[in-house]
Amino acid sequence: MLPDESTLPSKAQASAGDKPFMRTIKSFVKRAGRTTAGQAKALEELGPKYVLPYQHSAINLEAAFADAAGADGQKASQAQPLVLEIGFGMGEATAHIAQTLPATRFLCCEVHEPGVGALLKRIGENNITNIRICAHDAVEVIDHMLVRESLDGVHIFFPDPWHKTKHNKRRLIQSPLVAKLAQRLKHGAYLHCATDWQPYAEQILEVLDAEPLLRNRALPTHPEMLGYAPKPHYRPLTKFENRGIRLGHGVWDVVFERV
Repeated sequence: MLPDESTLPSKAQASAGDKPFMRTIKSFVKRAGRTTAGQAKALEELGPKYVLPYQHSAINLEAAFADAAGADGQKASQAQPLVLEIGFGMGEATAHIAQTLPATRFLCCEVHEPGVGALLKRIGENNITNIRICAHDAVEVIDHMLVRESLDGVHIFFPDPWHKTKHNKRRLIQSPLVAKLAQRLKHGAYLHCATDWQPYAEQILEVLDAEPLLRNRALPTHPEMLGYAPKPHYRPLTKFENRGIRLGHGVWDVVFERV
């Protein structure tokens, strides 16, 4: 069911983190790419079931994931954790994680049509039922479709690092977005970022550490890693990442939780 409006913050109650994220920053960059015949077929055949339309009101999760609720129906669906993924590329890691964590529901945002088609194709080939896709800017999805304390986790894997210093301001992981995500995490829920660009990893660690609603999960258990976390078991090594490791490149995982 949609939340009662009385449970949502009024305009007078809204904090800085509830204000629309600055429109000069989006969760994506339009990329060139051709949709293959297989991807187009998946978009046509599976899109109506697995792609959720963007809307200006809170998402009805039980309706969206109805066929993933199992034998107990709505009660089982309500008990299943919900993870938001921002930017899944071609969906290889997303499909793997969804199969590794079959009792978790995944709401995945990506605007790149070939990527959406590729993930739908994987969903069909592997009979994955716990993924739903919103082919829309994740910032607006967060603003309008997700209420406070509705998420059990957030995954942001290998966002565009914008290597040039003059472009750093375009990076996704910045304080306004992190504040929004922190408010939508349940207490004890996590925000997991991964990057292969060390300067961006350092910025991510700094930005998340500055958010008062979050604390670093790695510090109490792995202080020797200086705030970075071991790669969680659910995140697979992608082909891109394996190639980077062979070339001597590093990968940094940052995992914080809502206090």
